Amino acid sequence: MSGFSEVVRQYMEVRGLGVRALARSAGYDPSYLSKVLRDRKPYGADIARHLDEALSAGGEIIQAAAAPPPSPRDPEEPVAPELVSYFRTQLAGHYSADMFLGPKNLIPTVQAQTELLMDLASRADAAVRPGLLDTGAAYAALLGWLHQDAGDLTSSARWRDITLSLAHRSGSPELVSYALTNKAMLALDSGNGRAVTDYAQAALAGERQLPAKCRILALQHQAQGEAMLGNRAVADRLLDSAAGLTGRVDDEHPWGNACRRTPHYVEVQRATCYGRTGAPADAADAAGLWDQIMKSMPAEARRDNAVFAARQAQALAQVPDPHRVLEITAAAAETVPATGSARLRRELGGIRERARPWIRTRAGRELSGILAGIG
Repeated sequence: MSGFSEVVRQYMEVRGLGVRALARSAGYDPSYLSKVLRDRKPYGADIARHLDEALSAGGEIIQAAAAPPPSPRDPEEPVAPELVSYFRTQLAGHYSADMFLGPKNLIPTVQAQTELLMDLASRADAAVRPGLLDTGAAYAALLGWLHQDAGDLTSSARWRDITLSLAHRSGSPELVSYALTNKAMLALDSGNGRAVTDYAQAALAGERQLPAKCRILALQHQAQGEAMLGNRAVADRLLDSAAGLTGRVDDEHPWGNACRRTPHYVEVQRATCYGRTGAPADAADAAGLWDQIMKSMPAEARRDNAVFAARQAQALAQVPDPHRVLEITAAAAETVPATGSARLRRELGGIRERARPWIRTRAGRELSGILAGIG
């Protein structure tokens, strides 16, 4: 499949459009468009422009159509096995750097390495290719996360799909499960609770064969989805199951290690779930949990600490405790410029919504001023 066809199909999946719906939107005959996408009919600048507009691709489809075809190469070329270890070591460093730097500083480096890994995997021999695919899937997962944290959900969705594809090609059940929890994470930011639970349940397929880390990640995402649907009791049961697995996380993979490095990981998820239900009583319980959690968070997790603090302020805004809301919000807002985290900006923006009953008070006006400073 050409790069043009591949990009179009990726956007079709993201937008949830089939060939007939896309053809209708772009003004083409479905049979003709189907042949174009199967590389049985030529395509030009006009159809690329119409499809780009119909799929809101921001020019990416036009660029793909204008790009020269890849140069032919031998189906397999020698690729040094040592490169797999090299990229895995680099990946662990990228995950550590993410806690300090946030997405705006890391995306160019991680994307360049991910694309290089995919290129190497496309021409490596059968002995080396599985390791490159495995590592490439982990890189694509990180890149999907970085774009999501930066607020670019379209690019994030594309890399989430690539992660799942590479995970299937690598034959790793662990990576397939992790890729599905990544799609659940993206659905969280899209506000689709049912999609979150669906992806999380799919990630638990063959649960008994999955390592503890994969099961914890899937269970906590399923809990988040249930909380979005207002099912606190179900979320609690799922998180209780996850809590029973935390002492069994012992793999060496650099991906998905938040459940190992974050103090009180399950309670962080529980407090987040309580905040997602929207119920005042749950907000009070969330505030109490956050008070316990924030005392033990490591200082180096700057971006995550700010995100958690914003969630704490959301809960306190509902309690309400305006004085503490102002104090916590002001401190968390200072992290936005350095990290470029849209997730942090969104969590901070959620404080205003929870503070709606008192937003016209003096404290509310001060809160509005703080939030106005972050855009």
